[in-house]
Amino acid sequence: MKEHLINKLHHFLMDNHLDLLIALQEEHRLTHYLRHKVDSVMEICEELQAENRPEYVIEALCMEELTRDLRPSRYEYIRALLEEEFKSEFERMAASGILTYEIISLIGACEPIFEVFAFGEEGEDGRELRSAITAMITEYFER
Repeated sequence: MKEHLINKLHHFLMDNHLDLLIALQEEHRLTHYLRHKVDSVMEICEELQAENRPEYVIEALCMEELTRDLRPSRYEYIRALLEEEFKSEFERMAASGILTYEIISLIGACEPIFEVFAFGEEGEDGRELRSAITAMITEYFER
């Protein structure tokens, strides 16, 4: 189960936090990060197994816990906003292979805004946040 959860968490990072995945890889800490995170839920996993819970329930509950501090994804938020509001730039960057790099750069540029608006599951749909991030992206492209 441990290796399965490590693989699931790795795929979650690839799909939702490519910025974190790349940073961990560059620092040669990805394996440590994945193992440490999964180790943190192994007690829950073992308790659920002892209760004879179905495998899919154990996996879902463990993944919920593993990804709690990773939601929502700033990477996905910026990516979706680019695709919706800046379609031509999004397509140009995707075609040239620089989309991931630019999204990571934009996350850094927007970091103060995410902090001011306390970006989280409750506030990710806020109009003010979206307007502020959109303005920052516009400014980023004008440079």
